[in-house]
Amino acid sequence: MTVWFVGAGPGDPELLTRKAEKLLAVCRICIWAGSLVHPAILDFLPGECIRYDSAEMSLDQIINVIREAHDKNIDVVRLHTGEPSIFGAIGEQMARLDTLGIDYETVPGISSFQAAAAALKTELTMPEVSQTVILTRTGGRTPMPEKESLANITAAGGTVCVFLSVDKTEETAQAFAGALGRDCPAAVVYHASWPDQKIIRGTLDTIGAQVRAAGLKRTGIIIIGRALGEKNTESRLYSPEFTHGYRTGQKHT
Repeated sequence: MTVWFVGAGPGDPELLTRKAEKLLAVCRICIWAGSLVHPAILDFLPGECIRYDSAEMSLDQIINVIREAHDKNIDVVRLHTGEPSIFGAIGEQMARLDTLGIDYETVPGISSFQAAAAALKTELTMPEVSQTVILTRTGGRTPMPEKESLANITAAGGTVCVFLSVDKTEETAQAFAGALGRDCPAAVVYHASWPDQKIIRGTLDTIGAQVRAAGLKRTGIIIIGRALGEKNTESRLYSPEFTHGYRTGQKHT
């Protein structure tokens, strides 16, 4: 018996991996993040699959369902939104399963930050502008480690993707404005890849008011960085005088 931690991707069912789709197609027990996973993804489940909405369950209840399935030798799909390893709260579940001696595997999924970048039609690692991508969040019920507070990461530069923080867009923008400049491009993508996807573009000076006016408070991602406003720089990858094995498979002479 195996517990499969499956990444459901950002929302669009067509962004599921082939492995995820195959596992869902034969799933007999599925515990899914009902408040986050797009309901259409459940259409991949067989009709007889037993479904549990984890939005209404405690960790103990989730583990009890898995333990009972283990006793019956039935695999469980634990369906998480996006990419399970990023803010997926899978570590605590894995720790419990380790204690119980229950096997588990993870199937990666496309993260919302990737879907947001696609929606924005941007490259997060723009040559000579940004070669670093930071994935972070603001503090809430789960506090941030002191060294990872927004105040301590603003100087790093790069492109910053802020999860679980749309309700704190103004606070987040203010935290970065001193280091990056108030004119630094910023965007919020709500429900990236969903049919009701919404994109708000602005700067660190304006994005907070724009998001407030739009009434967005959750289920979105904030992206901050100069890469959002640049498309005129070119990498050396396709420069005529630049060669390497990754591009051609062989070295030019």
